[in-house]
Amino acid sequence: MTTHHTSSAETAQAAVNSSLGGRIGSFVDGAIVTGSGATVDLVVAATGERFASYGDAGADGADAVLESARRGAATWGALDAFERAAILRRVSAAVESHIEELAFLESATTGKTLRDARAEATKVVEMFGYYAGWADKLMGETIPVPGNWHTYTERVPYGVVVAVTPWNAPLFTAGWNSAAPLAAGNAIVLKPSEFTPLSTVRLAQIAHEAGLPDGVFNVAVGLGATVGSAVTTDERVGKVSFIGSVPTGRRVGVATAQVGIPTVLELGGKSANIVFADANLERAADGAISAVFSGAGQSCVAGSRLLVQRDVHEEFIALVSEKAAKLRIGDPLDPTTEIGPIITRPQYDTVRSLIERGIGDGARRVTSDTLPAAVTGAALAGGNWVLPTLLDGVTPSNTLETTEVFGPVVGADVFDTEEEAIARANATRFGLAGAVWTENVSRAHYVARAVRAGTFWVNSYKTIHVAVPFGGFGDSGQGRSSGPGFVDEYTQPKAVWVPTQATGAPFPSLSY
Repeated sequence: MTTHHTSSAETAQAAVNSSLGGRIGSFVDGAIVTGSGATVDLVVAATGERFASYGDAGADGADAVLESARRGAATWGALDAFERAAILRRVSAAVESHIEELAFLESATTGKTLRDARAEATKVVEMFGYYAGWADKLMGETIPVPGNWHTYTERVPYGVVVAVTPWNAPLFTAGWNSAAPLAAGNAIVLKPSEFTPLSTVRLAQIAHEAGLPDGVFNVAVGLGATVGSAVTTDERVGKVSFIGSVPTGRRVGVATAQVGIPTVLELGGKSANIVFADANLERAADGAISAVFSGAGQSCVAGSRLLVQRDVHEEFIALVSEKAAKLRIGDPLDPTTEIGPIITRPQYDTVRSLIERGIGDGARRVTSDTLPAAVTGAALAGGNWVLPTLLDGVTPSNTLETTEVFGPVVGADVFDTEEEAIARANATRFGLAGAVWTENVSRAHYVARAVRAGTFWVNSYKTIHVAVPFGGFGDSGQGRSSGPGFVDEYTQPKAVWVPTQATGAPFPSLSY
């Protein structure tokens, strides 16, 4: 696919035409179905231009998607596990053959940099390949019990699984939340953000073309208040997975609990990145840059709290500031761009407001606030541009200490002892991720164990793999994504009792 160097409404529309035939709607029974509800505009984040509109699927559209998934679950669940595994391997190969197309569609329509979009499309290939390997390995257990019984368990799929995915990484999270449920024998309904539905629909098309039967991979496109609410609380749904903000996640959790639907929640974070004086400062500074500025900071695991030991605090802050100033901000479709725009205008406004509040609470801005010429010209002036921002002196009472910004903003402060750093890292209701930088092996293990986080890195940051469990504590959610156990999240154990005594009373004298 040709790479364009000017992000524009025309470029985004061309991507929609090329990948989706110009149609935007839900993916139901192997076809795109346009909605007739309220109009939703799609906007190029780098320019502020509207490039397309679509109709909300509404309650009727949600019902059609769920009915399709109900039929698809019966078909898919009845297949031999080895056949499901073979189909998922074909899906992985098909996605691999469309990496460039998917990356271009994602970048052109969301504002994510082309380099990030390409990397995330590659991860989707990995996800389907990995879980294809688990599809035929879901085994039960034989359990010895008193009496003449052969007792065993088997893993049973839920049937229809709904996954609500966010706007910051729509393609990545679509793969992440569909491969494992499909491997377990479920049909999937993805409900992407209304701002960024396109790559999810295209992924569903590719999966269907690779051999997934009708109704097995569905996408419900529309607003959270209409489509999202309808697909997460319907009696046809066996389980819900939600990735997003804490307030919305809580509402989803309450709504699903009221109708008895189990839910996996992957929510926000306010992760501490701890740098000790004995660390390799050059490497730690590169890690700090990657931890919070990649993806324009629109990441739940962003290392947005930078805690630096006093002896090297000034030196390290200067080093991070120097490196941040060299990051290339600009057109997401330019392969050399490292920082793209904030994907949605409301989030841009939130990020700008939180920066000002942080400064008002006493923090000092270390990095520049002057946008470069690359984004102030006529072509990109209307975009959601926020420069990589480092604020020092973010004390425990500062707004930025506890509030997730979800933008390229890091608040730094000083500490003296291990105990102080650990206490500071744990002084939050979040518990998603964190990191420590030190050459002391004992300290690294001690801090890693003491910090309350679902994922913790030593002398690195943001490394993830589909084979490793991912999730958080506290306000960061419940349940785990990825890893072998993620397949178990989408099955239920079923116990089977078979009497082995040919005559006599096979039943116990007590019953539950």
